[in-house]
Amino acid sequence: MPVIPLTEMLEQARRGKYAVCYCESWNLESLQAVVESAEECRAPVIAGFNGGFLRHRSRRKPERLAYYSAFRSALEPAQVPVVFLLNESDSLAQITEGIGIGFNAVMLENEGLSREAYRKLVQHVVDAAHARAVGVEAQIGTLPAGNAAAGVHAEITDPDIARDFVGGTGIDALGVSVGNVHIMTNGQATIDMDALRRIRDKIEVPLVIHGGTSVPPECIDDLIELGVAKINYGTVLKQVYLEAVRRQLAAYHAPEDPHPFLGIGGERDIMTAGREALKSKIKELLRLSKSAEKANHRSETTL
Repeated sequence: MPVIPLTEMLEQARRGKYAVCYCESWNLESLQAVVESAEECRAPVIAGFNGGFLRHRSRRKPERLAYYSAFRSALEPAQVPVVFLLNESDSLAQITEGIGIGFNAVMLENEGLSREAYRKLVQHVVDAAHARAVGVEAQIGTLPAGNAAAGVHAEITDPDIARDFVGGTGIDALGVSVGNVHIMTNGQATIDMDALRRIRDKIEVPLVIHGGTSVPPECIDDLIELGVAKINYGTVLKQVYLEAVRRQLAAYHAPEDPHPFLGIGGERDIMTAGREALKSKIKELLRLSKSAEKANHRSETTL
C-alpha cells in the first residue's frame, strides 16, 4: 500500500470518527514496531522522526537527515496506509531538505519564535510543500513541558488567532494547546474541552494533539468528537522501550557471547525486546484512538 497524503488520511479519520496516531520513531526497531503494529491492527498510521531532536543542541553535530528519509522506501510496501512525517522542526533548511528527499508531511515547531516570524516561516513552507504535494501541520499556542523547570511559558490556543492563521497560511492541520503537556513522564494532564470546543467552532482543518502521553485515556473519545484527527505519541514509547532494553540487558555479563543479546534477533536480543514492548504499547494506542481496523480499503493516491 502506498504512502498517502496527510490530508487524505486525516479526512478519512474525521469521516470515520477516529484519530490517527503519530508514533514517533528514533531508530530502525522503533520504526519497525510502528509499521508492524499498524499492520497487525489494520490501522492507518503516521510514522516519522523528530526534526528538532535530529539537530538538537546537545548533539555533537546534527544527524544526516538522509539516513532517516531513506526509511521511506521501507514504508512503501506496508499493508496499511502510512504518512511519513518530519515532526517539530523550526529549521527552514532541514524542512526544505526533508521535502526534497522523501517526507510527505512536515510539522513546524513554533516554540521560541515570534508570531510574525512563525507565520512567515509557515507560509514559506506551505508554498514549497504544496508544490510537491507535501502536507503541512503548524501550531498555535504553546505546550508546557513536563520535564522543564517551573515558570516555562505555556499558552492556550486562541480560537480567533488560530482561525486567522489557518486562513492566511493554508496549512493542512493545526496543533493546539488545550492543557496537553509535552514530555510528561508521570501523571496525566487536565484537558480543557471547552477551549477545544471553541477552537473547533472556528477552525475547519483537522486538529492535532501533541503530547499524547499526557492525555487521559478517557478523554480520547471527546477529543475525536471535537475535531481531533491526529494524536502524537513519543515519550511513553521511549519509556516502554528503555524499560524493556534495561531488563533484557541486565542478563548480559561479559565475557559472555554478545551476539545473542545484540543483532541475532532471538529472545535474548535487546533490540527484539525493545521492538516487542513498543508493539504492545502502540497497539494499545491504536485501539484507544479507534483507528484499529480502519485500514479496510486501499488508497488510489500515491506520492
